[in-house]
Amino acid sequence: MKIAILSPFEERVPPVKYGGTELVVYNLIEQLVKMGHEVTLLASGDSKTSARLEPVFSQSIRLLPDSQDMKIRDALKYIGIGKVISYLKKNTFDVVHNHIGWRLLPFQKIIESPVVTTLHGPLDVAYHQKVYGVYKNSNFISISLNQRLPMPQLNYIANVYNGIEIEKFKFNEKPRDYFAFLGRMSPEKGPVQAIEIAKKAGVKLLMAAKVDSVDKEFFKNKVEPLIDGKQIRYIGEVNHAEKVEFLGNAKALIAPIQWEEPFGLFFIEAMVCGTPVIALKRGSVPEIIIDEKTGFICENVSEASEKVKAIEKIQRENCFNHVKENFSAKKMAEEYVKAYLKVSH
Repeated sequence: MKIAILSPFEERVPPVKYGGTELVVYNLIEQLVKMGHEVTLLASGDSKTSARLEPVFSQSIRLLPDSQDMKIRDALKYIGIGKVISYLKKNTFDVVHNHIGWRLLPFQKIIESPVVTTLHGPLDVAYHQKVYGVYKNSNFISISLNQRLPMPQLNYIANVYNGIEIEKFKFNEKPRDYFAFLGRMSPEKGPVQAIEIAKKAGVKLLMAAKVDSVDKEFFKNKVEPLIDGKQIRYIGEVNHAEKVEFLGNAKALIAPIQWEEPFGLFFIEAMVCGTPVIALKRGSVPEIIIDEKTGFICENVSEASEKVKAIEKIQRENCFNHVKENFSAKKMAEEYVKAYLKVSH
């Protein structure tokens, strides 16, 4: 098949450090190319891919000098959409796979090729609901069944779980004496609650996370004062190799999410290293983690701190096998191809 894939311009593909959607896009493309499909990636010019790269900007938006101004950054996204539309008007594909989200939807009728949109974010945001509601008959793909709950009326053509390249991770049977927190230092990821869990359970917590410009104040006022550099340590943002070591050596990943997480790539990244996940029962958690087999699904912080003490009950091999069977990049690509065939002419 001839496939065009649109990735956010915010970050390169694959991301240098933190970036969920861009990593999923990368994993998908590499598999599609291996399967023999003709793939064109429309993304930032600093992206690395086996597909044909059509650069929308010379480099990822967040690296551009004036992009720290959020209004300019938003304006750049629309300039990018304009470039994408111009390109797609001149070139036809069996399918156009949109990972940019709602911003493309008002213009999709201009594109001659069929468009499918993977929903990467939550659907309980008012302005998202407004746009998706207007274009509810478009072809949507969810990344968990829980993600659909706020907007069951959308035209879902498939549910495809995110996948990772299993071979790029390392299974570790013998962890060290610490627990891990990974992700963004934002309220919805629950860094404050993770620290509370570790302190209640009396265990060491290492935190590897990105501090986005929008979260700087939250980090400075709410999280930083709780980091003592001994029991609770912050090690900054990590690249892929560092992440594999960091997760593999942890006794468990503590993920007390405070929002309806649509998927949570870090859950499967931990489990593929053999590391169980202790998470709160929100969003996609019950679809990804098997309670008492690949981790613990908890109702609150108190229960989570109790489960920290029971972590030895989880067999690390179960975590690895669960991801290998259900969340590989290969399986994800196969599921997407089935979805493409539903809409292609």
